[in-house]
Amino acid sequence: LMERKTRVKINRKEVMLAKLRKSCSCTPKKLKNFVMDFLPVLRWLPKYQCKEYIWGDVMSGLVIGIILVPQAIAYSLLAGLKPIYSLYTSFFANIIYFLMGTSRHVSVGIFSLISLMVGQVVDRELLLAGFDLNDDAPSALGDGSLQNDSQSNTTAFNLTIAGMNAECGKECYAIGIATALTFVAGVYQVLMGIFRLGFVSMYLSESVLDGFATGASLTILTAQVKYLIGIKIPRSQGHGMLIITWINIFRNISQANLCDVITSAICIVVLVTAKELGDRYKHKLKFPLPTELVVIVVATLVSHYGKLNEVYASSVSGAIPTGFIPPKVPHFNLMLQVAVDALPLAIVSFVFTVSLSEMCAKKYAYTIRANQEMFAVGFCNIIPSFFHSFATSAALAKTLVKTSTGCQTQVSGVISAMVVLLVLLFLAPLFYSLQKCVLACIIIVSLRGALRKFRDVPKRYHVNKVDTLVWVITMSASALISTEIGLLVGIVFSMLCIIVRTQRPRTTLLGQIQDTSFYEDDLEYENLSSVPKVKIFRFEAPLYYANRNYFLKSLYRLTNLDPNLEAARRKKYEKKEKQHLRKGNHTTANGLGIGETTLQLVPKQIDFEALVVDCSSISFLDTTGVNTLKEILKDYKDLNISVLLACCNPSVIESLKRGGYFGKDFGSMQELLFYSIHNAVQFAKDQK
Repeated sequence: LMERKTRVKINRKEVMLAKLRKSCSCTPKKLKNFVMDFLPVLRWLPKYQCKEYIWGDVMSGLVIGIILVPQAIAYSLLAGLKPIYSLYTSFFANIIYFLMGTSRHVSVGIFSLISLMVGQVVDRELLLAGFDLNDDAPSALGDGSLQNDSQSNTTAFNLTIAGMNAECGKECYAIGIATALTFVAGVYQVLMGIFRLGFVSMYLSESVLDGFATGASLTILTAQVKYLIGIKIPRSQGHGMLIITWINIFRNISQANLCDVITSAICIVVLVTAKELGDRYKHKLKFPLPTELVVIVVATLVSHYGKLNEVYASSVSGAIPTGFIPPKVPHFNLMLQVAVDALPLAIVSFVFTVSLSEMCAKKYAYTIRANQEMFAVGFCNIIPSFFHSFATSAALAKTLVKTSTGCQTQVSGVISAMVVLLVLLFLAPLFYSLQKCVLACIIIVSLRGALRKFRDVPKRYHVNKVDTLVWVITMSASALISTEIGLLVGIVFSMLCIIVRTQRPRTTLLGQIQDTSFYEDDLEYENLSSVPKVKIFRFEAPLYYANRNYFLKSLYRLTNLDPNLEAARRKKYEKKEKQHLRKGNHTTANGLGIGETTLQLVPKQIDFEALVVDCSSISFLDTTGVNTLKEILKDYKDLNISVLLACCNPSVIESLKRGGYFGKDFGSMQELLFYSIHNAVQFAKDQK
């Protein structure tokens, strides 16, 4: 016999007060630990092993910096902002994560999916404010702008928009929206860290994240096609943007710029070839080839000296100024406009960062603090938003490059930031003649990893059909409707799949493995012997209000007996027998004698006298679940069939006790509850 341990009653009020006193107390030691936890760099930097780490950190920092510059300029197309803002974002994100991050290898900065989400909000707000989304439209640049060479658009939009200065033009308003969105997303992340809401990321399964990334990649690819072939079409907004954009592309395909088409074809061939060779011989290369930088340098030189913009009307990046703009507080009124859009941005940014951090920590045998990662990403958004930057996240491709080039700590992030700073201060104007189609090629080639997920669909389907369906639904919604709605649809659909799987779980009867005390699924295994007069029923899910009816239907179907119908049938038969007896007829309704009536009361189909319920897969019971078990106990007892429970876990037993299943004093507990199926079967045989 096993006896439950007596639980010591805990005074929750005292525990809460003790925790509150501890958290509210302020001692020098506690203050020091708080600062060290908030800025992890103070813990690991004094222990930095310079001789061992410095070479790997410098090399990986330089490589990432070289990759980061062309990607930052390219991703500005996705965000609908000028390249200088992408460079600001990359610089500040690396510095802040160096101070606050707990992962040694993650590369935080500009990320294609986050840039896309920012760009969609920026485009929508620009459209609502009455601005032209055409990239080549003249922009009015007033307060906070970098250049002021076009005053015509200023007077065209001589109005107060969301409380902003009337002098503010398209570019100024766009970065105002982006910084407000970034600030609110950062605040959400910090609040989630304070209230320890990191568990929200658990609802984003791998299938949802992969589907979201693939769907968003299709949207990114679609948005770049117009730059590849050099056509001018309006930037589509709202739901169904992917389909509308492709319709516009085919309508205007005749206007394609031959120069841009040729340039794009050459760049894609060079980039893909270099990437494939790099993947094939990566074990022989000490660091990846800086193909993007080489392509950008060569393309810029060809465009400049070939005068592709003047001769062939090829669209170029334009002037990228040097230096920093004075910091500016994001506009509060704009924050209210984008408060809802900032929530999915905050969650996606955090989830990608934490998942990559955990991947690196597991690979290199150290630990991260998910809550501190939330703070780090939050402040990577809040602080740079004052310096004309937009939202950031960890990026998978750059993180993999970072680890492969010998990165040891986040010192490599500082080196990358210095490379970006060099471009910001001195080299930015050199990219004036860089064609936009080259930037589009870099973006599209960087999507290879996400787009390759389509090749994994058959394998994914073979492993798990439900997860494949979640991936397809999330990907389709993200691509065909919008990224935010796609993410929401993916989360809701994956939860519905879990609910449906618990509502209609697997149910089966068990048979005994010959000459053993073990029992298994009669439908899955051969050579199992049935136990005479005993049915063993297994229900592979928690028993709660949503699957109560399915539990009963499955039980009645598999045992071929509905006790309620059988009881009603018997009552009806007994009533008819009494009517015949009152009339003085000594034969029953079926023509049998009174002595033979008893045989008719027990139907032939009842071939068992005990029902054993295998509860090993029932993780919990709610009130409805307890009442359901009490109901079948009573119903089968009326038919002289005993119901025995086997393999219940402690929480299920506790629920049954509280629900009165075993009676007031638990007197019948030893006759109703067994720790193994075999014990229950033996008890049923002895009772028979």
